[in-house]
Amino acid sequence: MKINAHTIADRISKYLFSAVGFSSVIFLLLIMLFLFREGLPIFNSVTMKDFFFGTEWYPTSIPPKFGTLPLLVASLMVTLVAAAIAIPFSLAIAIYLSELAPAAVREIVKPTVELIASIPSVIIGFFGMVVIAPFLQNMLDINTGLNLFNASLMLAFMAIPTIASITEDALSSVPMSLKEGSYALGANRLQTVVHITVPAALSGIWTAIILGISRVLGETMVVLMVAGGATIFPKSLFDPVRPLTSNIAAEMAEASHQSEHYYALFAIGIILFFLTFIFNIIAQYLTRKYKFKYN
Repeated sequence: MKINAHTIADRISKYLFSAVGFSSVIFLLLIMLFLFREGLPIFNSVTMKDFFFGTEWYPTSIPPKFGTLPLLVASLMVTLVAAAIAIPFSLAIAIYLSELAPAAVREIVKPTVELIASIPSVIIGFFGMVVIAPFLQNMLDINTGLNLFNASLMLAFMAIPTIASITEDALSSVPMSLKEGSYALGANRLQTVVHITVPAALSGIWTAIILGISRVLGETMVVLMVAGGATIFPKSLFDPVRPLTSNIAAEMAEASHQSEHYYALFAIGIILFFLTFIFNIIAQYLTRKYKFKYN
């Protein structure tokens, strides 16, 4: 049997992409093994209860204290507040671009929104530190503008382009026949968007939201610059905090190799790994659930 050039090219492409995908899994497993190898030894000197539920992080005290609960609470609160700000704005932008904006406006606004996603995080952190922090401090009469709310604002600004762009793509992919059927039954544009377009695109919308939240949770530079750096439980939105990622960035250079401090920082990385893993599981579940329901 004669094999033509197209068949050979298809087979090569198949094996090439399979190799790339398999390599990605291998690299992920190697990173995970390295993370666990460097992080788990901390539990030889600190109990899991003290590490996960301890309320004090003082690695230089005698004896050192490695309680990560304030850091974890700070990370979750910053993420939740940022999501509460970013999600409504992102959905509004996506719905406007997909359903309401004229073609000329859409061609300008959508690339602009996507361009914002390319701004380096250090620039956003610098803006929050130099502009937003003094503004918050003067307007709200608080001790410092480097706090949880400032960090949440900057993280929301980073998440909006990702959520808005993917959501807009999901809304635009809804078949026109569904919208035309809604109009034929007497629904207006708002009713069609709320009851037809958005429910039909929920799979993509949930994916966009989870991806945006995952980026917020894993961001380091912004929270390092504008969150305040205090390893305490926040009592309000305007208290300085230190999320998990910024704690690793701030202290890794000071931790001697294979010391308790070094192992504790890698153990924080394990916490972040599992948080991201959980968000990805949730994203897969929601994507499959609503794809099955509406498509």
